[in-house]
Amino acid sequence: MKLAIALPDSSVNDEKTLENKTRKIAIIARACGIFKVDEIIIYKDGKENEQDSKLMHTIFKYLSTPQYFRRRIFPKSNLLKFAGLLPPLKTPNQTGTSHSDEIKIGDFREGIILAVKGKKVIDVGVNQLISYNGKQNIGKKIIVLIKNIEPDFIIKEVSKDEIPYYWCYNIKQSGNLFTVLTNWSGPKILTSRKSKNLNQLKIDEIRKSNNPTLLVFGSTKKGIHDILGSKINNLNNTKSANFFPKQGTETVRLEEAILGCLAIINPKQNFE
Repeated sequence: MKLAIALPDSSVNDEKTLENKTRKIAIIARACGIFKVDEIIIYKDGKENEQDSKLMHTIFKYLSTPQYFRRRIFPKSNLLKFAGLLPPLKTPNQTGTSHSDEIKIGDFREGIILAVKGKKVIDVGVNQLISYNGKQNIGKKIIVLIKNIEPDFIIKEVSKDEIPYYWCYNIKQSGNLFTVLTNWSGPKILTSRKSKNLNQLKIDEIRKSNNPTLLVFGSTKKGIHDILGSKINNLNNTKSANFFPKQGTETVRLEEAILGCLAIINPKQNFE
């Protein structure tokens, strides 16, 4: 089962400082890594969230980028002022060896294309640069498969879908929530206290889906029903569910809701 989540660009509006906003985004990123979320979609929730939207996109992207070439992609920015305080994701795209003699044929690596003495090379986080003869432009981030090691590295460019295990999430900024939902062709689950309680039959149905499933969250001030209004009745292939019936707290914070919802529908919760 492939999962994506959609959350509003107002998600950190309830935090007053840049540090707290940054930490909240990192908690969400870690939850997405733990439960193998393939894509994070940030949708627009009004016009006043432009700066928070930039912050969310930047921190999510920064954390998903391997440490060995972050400095090549991210210039110094106030948006990253507290990024050094955040725990690494340590998703599979970030956990490979940094020693070229420990690389194995069949390994996947994330790299960035550079120009050295007029030739294209790729930095994949080992102690040598690898020749690159592909068509991608300088500065492009790509995934490669190690085809050969001796006497020289030979690589093949691949897509994330070709990797047989979870790699990391993609990050995408989009339009308003209704646009996101109408453009998503797979199953959609709206999380809401106003909906019927989630039961085991619904959970099993979600887990068995062959199409990528979108899990949708509302804002800190408005639930999904309030955001969509009457448009909610025009959506196809959409279910709405209350993941936390009889909750013991007055409210459930967004980062808590994301972590809890992902844990509930995670297929490995069956402890097979």
